[in-house]
Amino acid sequence: MSLESLFFLSLLPILSVALFLVMLRWPAGRAMPLAYLVCAALALGVWQVSPVRVAAASVKGLVIGGELLYIIFGAILLLATMTRGGGIITIRRWFRDVSPDRRIQVIIIAWLFGSFIEGSAGFGTPAAVAVPLLVGLGFPALPAVVAGMIIQSTPVSFGAVGTPILVGVATGLGGPTSTEPLAGLLGFASASELLASIGMRVAVLHGVIGTLIPLFVVAVMTRFFGPARSWAEGLAVWRFAIFAALAMTVPYVAVALMLGPEFPSLAGGLIGLAIVVPAARAGFLMPPRDQVWDFAPAGDGSVAEIPGIDLGEDANTRSDIGVISAFSPYLIVGGLLVLTRQPWLKAGDATLGEWLKTVRIPLDGIAGTTISHVVQPLHSPGTIFLIAALATLFLHRVRLDQFRDACRDAGKMVLSASVALLFATPMVQVFIASDGGAAGYEKMPLVLAQGVERWAGSSWPLFAPLLGGLGAAVAGSNTLSNMMFSLFQLEVGVKLGVDALWIVALQAVGGAAGNTICVHNVVAASAVVGLVGKESEVIRKTLIVFAYYVTLAGGLGYAIVWRHERGLLNLGTAVCLALAVILLIAVKRATMTSRRTV
Repeated sequence: MSLESLFFLSLLPILSVALFLVMLRWPAGRAMPLAYLVCAALALGVWQVSPVRVAAASVKGLVIGGELLYIIFGAILLLATMTRGGGIITIRRWFRDVSPDRRIQVIIIAWLFGSFIEGSAGFGTPAAVAVPLLVGLGFPALPAVVAGMIIQSTPVSFGAVGTPILVGVATGLGGPTSTEPLAGLLGFASASELLASIGMRVAVLHGVIGTLIPLFVVAVMTRFFGPARSWAEGLAVWRFAIFAALAMTVPYVAVALMLGPEFPSLAGGLIGLAIVVPAARAGFLMPPRDQVWDFAPAGDGSVAEIPGIDLGEDANTRSDIGVISAFSPYLIVGGLLVLTRQPWLKAGDATLGEWLKTVRIPLDGIAGTTISHVVQPLHSPGTIFLIAALATLFLHRVRLDQFRDACRDAGKMVLSASVALLFATPMVQVFIASDGGAAGYEKMPLVLAQGVERWAGSSWPLFAPLLGGLGAAVAGSNTLSNMMFSLFQLEVGVKLGVDALWIVALQAVGGAAGNTICVHNVVAASAVVGLVGKESEVIRKTLIVFAYYVTLAGGLGYAIVWRHERGLLNLGTAVCLALAVILLIAVKRATMTSRRTV
């Protein structure tokens, strides 16, 4: 079969998700079972993968889905326990003292706090922390989820203490047995130096592109969920949004240049919080007090009022908890996430994270295949959420009957999300494990990459981020996308005769952006706040940001790698300028529309 035909067939699982979930707006609980059937049928019928291997990949997907549900349960339980204990009331009051403006609150919580949590833990944990916190502060569930997904872009490449680079790219380029020789061939003294060089390129690209992400968050929120449905209301806080973006991205890039891939997101988020929160309290670049923005009052029938989680707050909920005590569960979560993922923190001869990973449930050679998986329950963010929830019992003096009700509500929310996740993750695993079939074809992701590369030719840098983004959107992980495509991206760069490390960097940047539209991440983030069946509404909004991210990354990448041969004014520069013009026109139209309305 020709590469063109295989390319189209390998695209069908992605197209089926786009059709059912985005275009037809089906809930994920209906769309993902059909997408799984499409993928499994292709693996069995076209790639001729054995039924046993398809079943083994599906089992691995079910296990991964179960791990995600465990994280969701812990995150919901923590929020429900804090709400019943009264901590959320104090946190809500504290944020109102900083600013009652929802635009400011979402930047601080989603962008800055979310970046810090991403740098600590990665793998979707920021949504499990920031999204329910937004809901606890009074945000409707849908805009909270959209905001939480949009920020899953800039910090992701350095999430979980650099895992997408240190594990994803390193493994993708050949793993520990061959990355060192590759580094030598490319003129580096070690694999660590090679990865640091790639990380610097990734940070520079993100530093440029990510500067507009906080502004996208507030503009999307006001346009789709505000009473006036106005872009201009979000754009009105552009000064503060850009300031908050730079407060994170400047230290983010600096840390990547000086310290390597482990700490850019963690340090950027933490330093950003230390700068922005005091500045907001002092009124720096803040909107006037008479222009505070909020969602419409209850009863307007807007999409922002789609019911989410019942927080269990009532007239008897305590409201006298101190600020430090109220925030302590989140301090516990952040502290444990950082401590359990630091390579320098030793517990004997092993790091604390390695010691926790010794408690493991191995699934080696599932059904006699080469497909394996390891469950590490103590290292899971779900366990950290459970520890924080149990600590809240004592810190906030939560009654046992309240905690029992919180457990019940968390269980109900997990069940409501289970169908979508328990089909989405098996579909991903079948897609990835589609090699080794009797037909002799490469696995579907690589066929997809080869098809795009043949069509793109020398314009490949424009499309390299898109491939990384699609890989992450399907696989649910920037790390997995980098594992699948880093070597392919490097080989294409060498074939083109350009600096191939920039092509690998474009892969990593696109893979980070792909998290904004990843189905099972959206399902997980929605489930944490009880928003089930509205996944299409979320993805239709986050697609805007994904398109911006991969387009600008591709334009910048093309301009950089071809600047010597084709000059500074080349196709990549034209793409960047065209995108800038489109954004400026959109801003101008939004402002004019707002003035006419007034």
